[in-house]
Amino acid sequence: MSLSTRSALIEDLPILLEFEQGIIAAERPYDPTLKPDPISYYDIAALIADPQAEVAVVEQEGQIIGSGYARRKASRAYLTPAHHAYIGFIYVRPEFRGLGVNRHILDHLTSWSQGQGLSELRLTVYPDNQPALRAYAKSGFEPYLVEMRQAIPPTQ
Repeated sequence: MSLSTRSALIEDLPILLEFEQGIIAAERPYDPTLKPDPISYYDIAALIADPQAEVAVVEQEGQIIGSGYARRKASRAYLTPAHHAYIGFIYVRPEFRGLGVNRHILDHLTSWSQGQGLSELRLTVYPDNQPALRAYAKSGFEPYLVEMRQAIPPTQ
C-alpha cells in the first residue's frame, strides 16, 4: 500500500469535518460531559490557515484516509521546554487502521515540529481509550500526567 502525507488544504475541509465527527463518536463513550450532538472540537479551517499549526492528511491512491494536526503551544511557565507541539485531530478511516497510517501522520507532524524549533510533542487521550493508548505508546509516547474530575451533586 502506497501512502503519501501532505499538508491539508482548505479544499480538504469537507472530509476533515467528517473525520472530526468520527473522532467525536469514538470518544463520546469515554466522556459523559460532552454536549449532545452536534458539537465540534476544532476550528479546522483556522488550523489550516494558522502558520503556528500544521494539519496533515495521509492519502492512499488520492483518497484521504487519515489526519492529524500539530500546533505550537506554550508550556506551563514552570516547565521546559517553553513551547511544545500539541498533537490532536488524529483520525484514520476504520478500514485503514493497523496499517501504519498513524505513523505517517506522526512522522509528518514530528518533522514539522522540528522545523519550528520544537523539541517535544504532547497530546491528550482518554484513559479508557485503549486502542489510542496502544497506538500512541507504539509511536513512543509515554503517560505523563493524569487529569482527574469529580462531578459535584446539585444542592437540594
